[in-house]
Amino acid sequence: MVVHSQSGALDHSSLIKTCKPTAGVFNGIPVVNLRDPEAKSLIVQACSEYGFFKLVNHGVPMEFITKLETEALRFFNLPQSDKDKAGPPDPFGYGCKMIGSNGDVGWVEYLLLNTNPQITSHKTHTVFRENPEIFRSSAVNEYIQAVKRMAFEVVELVADGLKIEPRDALSRLLRDDKSDSCFRLNHYPPCPELQALSGRNLIGFGEHTDPQIISVLRSNNTSGLQICLKDKTWVSVPPDQTSFFINVGDALQVMTNGRLRSVRHRVLADSKNSRLSMIYFGGPPLSEKIVPLPSLMAEGEESLYKEFTWSEYKTSAYKSKLADYRLGMFEKVTPAAAAGL
Repeated sequence: MVVHSQSGALDHSSLIKTCKPTAGVFNGIPVVNLRDPEAKSLIVQACSEYGFFKLVNHGVPMEFITKLETEALRFFNLPQSDKDKAGPPDPFGYGCKMIGSNGDVGWVEYLLLNTNPQITSHKTHTVFRENPEIFRSSAVNEYIQAVKRMAFEVVELVADGLKIEPRDALSRLLRDDKSDSCFRLNHYPPCPELQALSGRNLIGFGEHTDPQIISVLRSNNTSGLQICLKDKTWVSVPPDQTSFFINVGDALQVMTNGRLRSVRHRVLADSKNSRLSMIYFGGPPLSEKIVPLPSLMAEGEESLYKEFTWSEYKTSAYKSKLADYRLGMFEKVTPAAAAGL
């Protein structure tokens, strides 16, 4: 997810899109126990079919999760003038409602932070050092380090399941000192105006895929997250505040030459309950070439995508609207497609 924003109070929803209600809660979300001996196969199967799964027995201490949620809610409950000290984002920092630079808006406020100590951000410095009363960094650091370790393990299991060599072909990109990863806290306040929408749902965060390699999501027990299935049906994901949800990103789709698919997802607002989500986006170094992994390619298999760097793709994603199919301009035109077959 690549996002810019401008600060401002969540005071009305007149510019925010709505959508028709979808079917009930989807109970078919794959669940993977990280300690299951078959985890590598289950993860690959889930990422191939849905690009998404729920991870349990993940090893991230609940005390880290609870501490960060408490700290995040304390921040988002501050007066608007105090939150604005951490904004506008550059792209890091506090943002509200405006998503991207092309007119996308949502019923959301957020705090976007860089996770790489090699990269400095004035806004991150402002939030954590100049104004420690706004946000205590220890809660974020403990949580991010634990989630990173879990994410490394997940992508290494992906490598095992797909027989990618070396085993750290993916995890090394996330571990790299120059890894372009980030961390995002999203807050979706209750929206009483939903009652006046004649049965329609208000979009908290519009439909999109995440550009990075992998996204690790955890939220409170408020529903709202939806994913799009292969048949284009939108389904609601049952919330689970003790587990994590893993998203395949666009970069991983390219690196597996389409074997794993990035998942299109969105968040709907709630009329009564606030939703808080925290997402680690694992990205490669900016200079990394995003191409199918050689050990994965069968003899004679051609890449479905043109070669590009993560910096090039990230720049392209910044210029797009949320719902755009960002990989489209990087796909190769096959002879069959060119012939209209």
